[in-house]
Amino acid sequence: MGGMSITHWLILLVIIVLLFGTKKLTNLGGDVASAIKNFKKGLQDDDDKSQPQLKADPAPGATGSTETKRENTPQG
Repeated sequence: MGGMSITHWLILLVIIVLLFGTKKLTNLGGDVASAIKNFKKGLQDDDDKSQPQLKADPAPGATGSTETKRENTPQG
């Protein structure tokens, strides 16, 4: 009562396939997948830019230090 049963979902799926066709639905699925991939890549790029980059000393053998320094980047 009030919910959709499996038969309702199957009828809805058949109507959508008849209206749009399988080729358009396949293209739409590929477009959605590539959009999600680009969105995730954009989020990772933003995370990489917001975290300070660590850089090794130019000559750690000369000073005997193996520590890493933070790169000075303007915050903005």
